[in-house]
Amino acid sequence: MNVAVVGLSHKTAPVEIREKLSIQEAKIEEAIAHLRGYPHIEEVAIISTCNRLEIYAVVTETEKGVTEITQFLSETAHIPLQQLRRYLFTLLHQDSVRHLMRVAGGLESLVLGEGQILAQVRNTHKLGQKYKGINRLLDRLFKQAITAGRRVRTETSIGTGAVSISSAAVELVHSKVDLTTQKIAIIGAGKMSCLLVKHLLAKGATDITIVNRSHRRSEELAAQFPQATLNLQALTEMLPIVGQSDIVFTSTGATEPILNRANLTSCIPENHSVMLVDISVPRNVDSDVHGMTGVIAYNVDDLKAVVAQNHASRRKMAQEAEILLEEEVEAFELWWRSLDTVPTISCLRSKVEDIREQELEKALSRLGTEFAEKHQEVIEALTRGIVNKILHEPMVQLRAQQDIEARKHCLQSLQMLFDLDVSEQYS
Repeated sequence: MNVAVVGLSHKTAPVEIREKLSIQEAKIEEAIAHLRGYPHIEEVAIISTCNRLEIYAVVTETEKGVTEITQFLSETAHIPLQQLRRYLFTLLHQDSVRHLMRVAGGLESLVLGEGQILAQVRNTHKLGQKYKGINRLLDRLFKQAITAGRRVRTETSIGTGAVSISSAAVELVHSKVDLTTQKIAIIGAGKMSCLLVKHLLAKGATDITIVNRSHRRSEELAAQFPQATLNLQALTEMLPIVGQSDIVFTSTGATEPILNRANLTSCIPENHSVMLVDISVPRNVDSDVHGMTGVIAYNVDDLKAVVAQNHASRRKMAQEAEILLEEEVEAFELWWRSLDTVPTISCLRSKVEDIREQELEKALSRLGTEFAEKHQEVIEALTRGIVNKILHEPMVQLRAQQDIEARKHCLQSLQMLFDLDVSEQYS
């Protein structure tokens, strides 16, 4: 079996393609069940964020498994495979392991070192467990990646002051206008919106309105900023609020655009202009707004110029992180290589344990019924200890053997010397 990852990201595909492949959390269970239904996919986990969709899978036959995943993506996006293939990347075995470590460490993010992706990797692992997508291999891989991500953030400086998508959006706007004088609206009240408020306040913004369907969520967001006076409005007031605002950020989970040329034309007064900054994928602002009088629109792909400055200053820190990630890749590889030793080790241990029990039973029968029970326990512990000590060192050396051919030869020798029928036990 092999681990493969097939997907696309901000590096390989524009936002109009990424949004077609975005899988909302409510659809993850269905997607996992669909993928697990293919004949060559054993395990599956899905990372879906505004900047990437990546499907990690344990496949029984690499080429056929990858084909099944790409077919699934084509059907999900309603894009012909021939057209979609140019945006996809495929990584196998160690490359896929290393890629997930880099993703968790923030080295593959649009904003180098951003912290949200680690929580998203952790959530992918949780959903994979919940919906029976992952088993032993992916469970271990994602746990190792989460460990890698934590190490990068605690043992290097890459996360110190790292900007997020939200702060990059605020930086973009701040480079064009004085935020202290602007009337600002944020549509949505999730984590990204919370970060928007944080960075807007740091830039001196004072007039901020939160528009959201759930008033409770808006109140929870506002409670995190007791020093600020945030105006909370229902989603039904969205268009009048947009028409009164100078800057509108959108960050909702909507799967279709909530602002478009038609509804903006009806709500934006003459001689008034509004800047729209959409940091959602799928997009909240329809592409048909471009060219409208009085509307300036940006999406996540327009943040790359702001982010480029971040990359330049963090390149050295990323090199430090790379060293840590290689250690985690090696740790996973060592564990993975040891898996083919498990049947032989288990079979050997089982055979030795059978011999121990038989010989112990003979010895106890010769000692007679008057032999005290506590003495029997001592002899039982003694024989177990001898077996464990004899087997311990050979088993450690066998698991640690990195040369594939040498390890294979050792396994064959053990099976021959001890007459082990591994195929029968694990058939």
